Amino acid sequence: MHDILQWLPFLIPIAAVQIALQIVALVHIFRHKNYRFGNRVLWVLLSFVQVIGPVLYFAVGRGED
Repeated sequence: MHDILQWLPFLIPIAAVQIALQIVALVHIFRHKNYRFGNRVLWVLLSFVQVIGPVLYFAVGRGED
């Protein structure tokens, strides 16, 4: 238990960034219909893959609006 408490100052910001990226990605996915690659279902599922899913969406999947 003591080890977890030691890591909390590092884990909390990482978790906050991951949740914020996921929320922003999901909002963008549901507001837009055009994607460079894939479809809405693919990007919604990938957005739940840690930090990598939302980052991939913004780097590869987001279409031109």
